[in-house]
Amino acid sequence: MNKPLKTLLLVLALAMVLVVGLVAAGPYLAINGIRKAIETQDVAALEQHVDFPALRVNMKAHVEDYIARQGGALAESGGLLGAIGMQLAGGLGGAAVDAMVTPLGIGALLQGRSMWMRGTGQTVDGDTYGTPRPADPLKDAKLRYESTSRFTATVADENGQPVMVVFQRDGLRWRLVDVRFDVPAP
Repeated sequence: MNKPLKTLLLVLALAMVLVVGLVAAGPYLAINGIRKAIETQDVAALEQHVDFPALRVNMKAHVEDYIARQGGALAESGGLLGAIGMQLAGGLGGAAVDAMVTPLGIGALLQGRSMWMRGTGQTVDGDTYGTPRPADPLKDAKLRYESTSRFTATVADENGQPVMVVFQRDGLRWRLVDVRFDVPAP
């Protein structure tokens, strides 16, 4: 084999290893990016790691499912009024998701959290004017690949119930696309 061909094959092999490494490290880079964006309250940086349209669709489906499961018996026993109540609850739930699962909505939540942390003295140095302790929602998460295009991070909520954060690969980029609250306990 001649030298230029060997060099080409070596470059191609290295490029392939680099691409595979980048894809494999992608979810971890996305989690770290989300962590840093939340810490610095940088909504634009958060937008790079969160697919807000997909997340909105998935969250709306979860809210609608929850409302249907919780209010199904009420709607059946309430007749027309129960059905109207269910329709109204579904519409309000969808509107709340539309408002909150946006870069602006997340920014408002982060700002509110920051003010709450300062007001309650939960800052890095204990000073109410100090920097709030950064949130780290994916701390101690159990991480796992479900496929070459799907990665999950499972954490416990304040009640100890599992919450699954789902990342999906689009090309070489990994983004958060779903948050599942109805995960069976391991």
